[in-house]
Amino acid sequence: MPYFKNTCLPDRQAEGYEPHTFISVLIPARNEEDNIVACLASILKNNYPQNLFEIIVIDDHSDDATPQYVRGLQQPNIKLIELKNYIKLAENQPFKKRAIEAAIGESKGDLILTTDGDCLVPPRWLWLIAEFYETQGKRFIAAPVNFHQEQSFFERFQSLDYVGMMGITGAGVQGKFMNMCNGANLAYEKKLFFEVEGFHGIDHVSSGDDMLLMQKVARMCPDTLGFLKNEQATVLTTAKPTIKEFFGQRLRWASKSSSYTEWFTVFQLIAVFLFCANIVSSFILGFFLNYFFILAACSLSIKMIFDFIFLKMTTHFFKRQDLLKIFLPAQILHVFYIITVGLWSNVKKKYLWKGRIVK
Repeated sequence: MPYFKNTCLPDRQAEGYEPHTFISVLIPARNEEDNIVACLASILKNNYPQNLFEIIVIDDHSDDATPQYVRGLQQPNIKLIELKNYIKLAENQPFKKRAIEAAIGESKGDLILTTDGDCLVPPRWLWLIAEFYETQGKRFIAAPVNFHQEQSFFERFQSLDYVGMMGITGAGVQGKFMNMCNGANLAYEKKLFFEVEGFHGIDHVSSGDDMLLMQKVARMCPDTLGFLKNEQATVLTTAKPTIKEFFGQRLRWASKSSSYTEWFTVFQLIAVFLFCANIVSSFILGFFLNYFFILAACSLSIKMIFDFIFLKMTTHFFKRQDLLKIFLPAQILHVFYIITVGLWSNVKKKYLWKGRIVK
């Protein structure tokens, strides 16, 4: 995909360009006492005019010291609101969506920018988002998210997989054939949010504050979507250290797929699942008919060739070529991961997230 060759938009900051958009950064947070201070510090370090942004942390019924840590910072740009003051605590509430709605209602910005409490943002994040919004005419902006600080093969596998997902995200939005995004780095006009009636009609799913909203915007305002292709705008978070946490995260992501409205996105997800299932089933059948061993080997080889070409481009763009060192074993693990999550997400409709059962 030529879209992910290592090129970016011109550096208009170097040309003397100055943004003027007031940005409201929204951070829904639940039990993030270990991360929230570092997250907020990374935002405050941005080279963006102090009078042009605010940070709103929405505490989602935390059981730890998250709200106390936010209050303790005593920064004029930071506002804490508590979700318990806006909704009643009830099972199967779309908590994150309600948190974002509450924060938007309290926000002063023309542009809403969301991230998560366990993320770190780069120094030019706000500037690059504002510049893209003002110069490209896009009212709904997806931007890259990646993992960092990997400590094991398993975490590096997640990073390599996610670099590929970001490549597909950018190419899909730019090519207008797939609309994907991540709420850890997502911006949209507050006015646009109200124009599409926010999360109305998509609030039956706990997750989906990002992709379901994006697909809703794509249906109603298709020319407003854009992807900020700039490595310096990448938000960083950490991979899951255990298999249990990893599958919990991926099941949460997959739970919203049944609500996707774009047929091509659904088609691609099904196609990838069936292709991986074909590799495994052919290998098993090979113990009965040798022909199937050949079919499994050919299918796996095709997957590896195309994945390597694509991942070589995306890792180069994000300056993570080191991840290609695990490409071969990661390919085998990726096949089983796709099959397991694909099957289990259609069986398990409820999952545990930060001590809360949601669906």
